[in-house]
Parts: sequence; structure tokens; C-alpha cells
Amino acid sequence: GCFSCKTTATDDFSIDSEIAYCRSQAMRTLVSIPSLDKIPNSMDLDSIKWRYTQVGSWTCGFWPGILWYLYEDTKDNMWREAAGKVTDMIAPLAYRKAKSHDSGFIMMCSLGNGYRLTGKPEYKEGLLHAADSLAMLYNPVVGTILSWPGMVKKENWPHNTIIDNMMNLELLFWAARNGGGQYLYDIACKHAETTMKHQFRKDYSCYHVAVYDTLDGHFIKGVTHQGLSDDSMWARGQAWAIYGYTMVYRETHDVRFLDFARKVSDVYLSRIPEDMIPYWDFNDPSIPDVPRDASAACVVASALLELSGYLPAEKALEYKQAAVKMLASLSSDKYQCGKSKPAFLLHSTGHLPAGSEIDASIIYADYYYMEALLRLKRLTENKPVIDE
Repeated sequence: GCFSCKTTATDDFSIDSEIAYCRSQAMRTLVSIPSLDKIPNSMDLDSIKWRYTQVGSWTCGFWPGILWYLYEDTKDNMWREAAGKVTDMIAPLAYRKAKSHDSGFIMMCSLGNGYRLTGKPEYKEGLLHAADSLAMLYNPVVGTILSWPGMVKKENWPHNTIIDNMMNLELLFWAARNGGGQYLYDIACKHAETTMKHQFRKDYSCYHVAVYDTLDGHFIKGVTHQGLSDDSMWARGQAWAIYGYTMVYRETHDVRFLDFARKVSDVYLSRIPEDMIPYWDFNDPSIPDVPRDASAACVVASALLELSGYLPAEKALEYKQAAVKMLASLSSDKYQCGKSKPAFLLHSTGHLPAGSEIDASIIYADYYYMEALLRLKRLTENKPVIDE
């Protein structure tokens, strides 16, 4: 339908009933998991069963994160217990050497939410260790964290930084605020600055991967790995940028980052289809006959709700309304799984060039969908989106 003719969350959809929907879908998933070490990851369009991932994969923190969010919303200890079990399984990873930039995703969604909601000291200790380990991937000559050590030889990308890495800076900021070294804060800031300088085109769309020289630090080139081409706007990449710079502004209160968050948001919003859910890549020549990426819409909706809290009234309203339209669209029959399968959402795209998770249900779409709904609920209750 026409989303633009509606303005408030309550007209479009009931936040409470969408959260209740997530709760019942998560319950279906919870009772169907064969053993504790099986972590829901994705589901192809024609499948009704989760494909599982294992502790250590970059997506392993999202399922316990969903469980923590359900506990936060319901205060029901059943969710707390379920979340704790998976989180405790992930916790030992914090003491291993970081294999890639992804330890932020893994740790903040699981231990991070767990610590925020329970104050369990083991979670805090794990997060501090994980932050120190992530910081080992920082190259001071370049000014960013190495995202994919494995790609140095494989693709000949000496020092590579992917836009997704912006999300993992949250772990460093958190640690710096919670007893870790000031150096963690400095690394996160520098990474955000360097990325701002080199990883974006003139129109503020981003390269998926920025390649730098390891020895003298100069920017070599911007390329894609999961997008359509080196100069296309890959939807989820832009989503990570929007969310990442919003979070960096929250942590630093540096207006350069706020201004940049607006710019990367505006280019995304200026090119979004009418139903507010992007195609997997904005430059695919076969649009509209290409897969969508609901996961990108979830990440952006959550980010814009936060970003709206940092801006003057008019711009704030524009972003909030855009986010509400995204959530209304995601909450429609077109994007929700409903009874057909136990995930929350349909039509996400993982890695199209590799032929992986195309038009699938993916766990991180569900995680950010849930997060966005909870953030919107707080806004309707006149609470700040983020408790600082």
C-alpha cells in the first residue's frame, strides 16, 4: 500500500503485535533446535528448516542477541536462561586471538547484550579481552583495522578494511568506557576517520573494501567483494556505514561523524524503492527483477531511529518517519515469514556473487528487525532510543 500517506507508527502497524510475532517465531525456533551448539543462521526461500552455524562464525552472536532482546522486552527468565546458555558457549572465544574484524559482531550481540541486561562480571571480562584482541589487527601506519587477514594473500589486498568493520568499533568504544585502555577509543576514532576519508565516493556511497598499502599506509583502491561491482552501491554495505557512523557519533559526540552519518543516510534514502526495502545492490542493471535485501532495511531502520535522536526536529522527523515506513513494510505479509517458517523475515541476500543465501531468511536481519522494533517502542514511550 501507500506508506507515504501514513505518518505515525501506530497507523502503520502495532509495535507490540510485531514484537509478539517475533516472540512466537523465536519460540518456534527455540523448541526446534536439535542441540545447544547448533546456532540458527539462515533458511533458503524454499526451506522451512534453519541452516545452523557454529560458535566462532561471524554470525554466531545474533541468535543469542535476539534472545537477550526478548528477555529485555518481556523480563521473562525463560529467555534470559536461553540467551545465557548460548552466550556462555560463545564466551571462551573472547580469549582467542581475533581471526578477523568480526569479533565485534560476535561479542557485542551476545556478551554485550548479556552484560547490559545482567551485569554478569564474566561477560565484562570477556568483552575487555575481545577488545584487546581486536585491537591487535590495527595498523597505525594505515589508521584502520585489518578486516580480513585471509584476503591479504588470497586476493592480494595487503591491508584491507571492509565497511562492515565500522560496526565492530562499538566493541572498542565499549571497552574504553568500561575499564579498557584509552588506546581502544583512539583506534576506533582513527579507523572511523580514515574510512571516512577513503572508503566513500563523491556521492557518499561506499566501497565494500578499501585496500591500503601495509608499509606506507596509502589508499590503493576501493573494490567490492559482496556487491555488484567496484563502483556500485551494495545495499548492506551502505547500511553498515549508516549504522556505524551513527554509533561513532554516539560514542564521540564529534559532529563530523554526525554530519557524515546524515550524508551516507541521504544517498541511501534518495535511491530507495517505494516500499523502502532496497534491492541487494542499488546499481544492478536488472532492477526490479533482482533480489531484495531485507537485512539492509533492518539495519538502516534501527540506525535511523537512533540518528533521529541526535538531530534538529525537522530532520529528526524525516528519519524517524523513513524508519517507521521501513518497519511497516518489513512487518507486512510480503516480508514476514508468518506461519510458513520460524524465522522473522523473508527476502534477505547474503552473498550474491558467491551464490550464497540469495533471497533467504538470515539471522542478522531478524536481529536488527527486533532491535529496531524495541527502539521504536522506546521512542513511543518517550524514552531515549539508547540508554547511555
